[in-house]
Amino acid sequence: MTKKCLALLLFVSALSACATEHASVGSSATTTPVSHEARSLSLYAQARLKAGEGDLDGALALLRRAQQLDPNSAQLHTMAAQIYLQQNHPEEALAECEAAIKGDPNNVQAHYLAGNILTSMQREKDAIPHYKKVMELDPSKEEVYLHVAIFYLKSFEYEQAVNTLKSLIKAVPESPLGYYYLAKTYDQMRLPREALSYYKKAVELKPDFEQALIEMGISQETQGLISDAIESYKTLLQINPSNINVVQHLAQLYIQQRRLEEALDLLQKQGGSSLENYRKVGMLQLELERYDEAVATFQEILKAEPDAQQVRFLLANSYEEMEEDDLAIAEFSRIPRDSAYYLESVEHLAYLYKDKGDPERGIAMLKEEIRRQPGKAEPSLYLAGLYESMDRYQDGVNVLRSLDKPLQEDPRVGFRLGVLYDKMGKKDQSVAEMKRVLAKSPDDPQVLNYLGYTYAEMGVNLDEALGYLKKAVSLKPDDGFIIDSLGWIYYKLKRYNDAVAQLERAAELSDDDTTVMGHLADAYCANRTYKKALPIYKKLQKLEPERKDLADKIRRCRQESGEK
Repeated sequence: MTKKCLALLLFVSALSACATEHASVGSSATTTPVSHEARSLSLYAQARLKAGEGDLDGALALLRRAQQLDPNSAQLHTMAAQIYLQQNHPEEALAECEAAIKGDPNNVQAHYLAGNILTSMQREKDAIPHYKKVMELDPSKEEVYLHVAIFYLKSFEYEQAVNTLKSLIKAVPESPLGYYYLAKTYDQMRLPREALSYYKKAVELKPDFEQALIEMGISQETQGLISDAIESYKTLLQINPSNINVVQHLAQLYIQQRRLEEALDLLQKQGGSSLENYRKVGMLQLELERYDEAVATFQEILKAEPDAQQVRFLLANSYEEMEEDDLAIAEFSRIPRDSAYYLESVEHLAYLYKDKGDPERGIAMLKEEIRRQPGKAEPSLYLAGLYESMDRYQDGVNVLRSLDKPLQEDPRVGFRLGVLYDKMGKKDQSVAEMKRVLAKSPDDPQVLNYLGYTYAEMGVNLDEALGYLKKAVSLKPDDGFIIDSLGWIYYKLKRYNDAVAQLERAAELSDDDTTVMGHLADAYCANRTYKKALPIYKKLQKLEPERKDLADKIRRCRQESGEK
């Protein structure tokens, strides 16, 4: 045990010394002659002065003389134990505690000190009887209950821990630590509701209890109470705004909730000055389409860390989104071959060259990567995607079919082939490829969605499609486009109430996607809620003026709703 720990134990033990020493003197053996007792008390007083001056050896020498005069004095042995602890002699200190307890079995301080010494010596089991004796003699000692409860908690004796902590709460009703450790015990017992209720009580008693707020937030997250967890972390940051770990965690929760502006504001104000925080800020700015700000952030990071290839990749993406193609090409081209972002950079370069009217340059670059990396599917997938964007579907199929057989087993290859066949109008081959992929990856939500939606569009196997789409939504419950597919299959099955419910949810999640909007308007019409359909059709007409079918749909809605 370190000197620091011993000094701490001594300090804690000394807190109750004044309250117990006179009781200890009174309980000492009465057979000592009065002159001996008086001499012993004088030596004890001198020893305390010596100890106060820092002369611990001198104090011990005086105590030994006093013990010769009054060998059963708990007071003398307890003080000797404290001095031995200051000298980092736990064994001698423990022996003095045992002598004190022999002289006075009900000496609270001797039992407490012995328990602390044994705990520091990692003899927690031996410390428990001493702590329990203190609990019996002085029920107000909060820390003793905690020692015992933590021992039971570490030993997985949960019932004993709960009983001990409830006894503490009964003895000291305003103990935030009692409620906190009771909550942690219930957490370990996998009783989250009980745990949460006690975390709340701990925070109620001590509103600035940081660790309890953290644990409460984690408990709320575990139970799916994300909004409550966010409030707990916000409260914590009001108490300690510089807790970077909580700032980062709260920002991540905001991101998961798609509360991106709040995440960005938090990281900019309280996220600190680390490069990692700046990177997250830049990524949020990029996702929020605040491209000028993202560029400035990524440039600042690259000044400090020029080899940060992910940041350079994100900077190039920002330029690409701004349609600053030459700047994007320059940054993508600076990413070296040994970077994890190199292949993706080549893909972006290929598309950029296509947009600049030189698709063959991008094709040549991807073919070179296929030649250089024959064991990877990615270059072929990127080239097939490029051909797809150019409506050269058969070329895309040829690229993927030329892969070695092991690579053709990659589910991504099968999925892309299915998409290409679909665009070529070869629905049967598309479905066959998707089912082949599904056999290998039965929980792939995108494959399930593609199959389900394809069947919906074909008007076949609708019950089978419904099963695929229900599973896809269970795997990605917040994906607006998958939910749209589920709503559309309900529409095809003429279950219009179900269709409307799903498509309304899809519209909330898909940011005014025109396909989703059209599906929802059609479902409203089928459900005879024309007044809800009409404004959507009008909006679509502005967004897609080339669609000839919208005028008829608007006319019908007006007639059915009585609108002129």
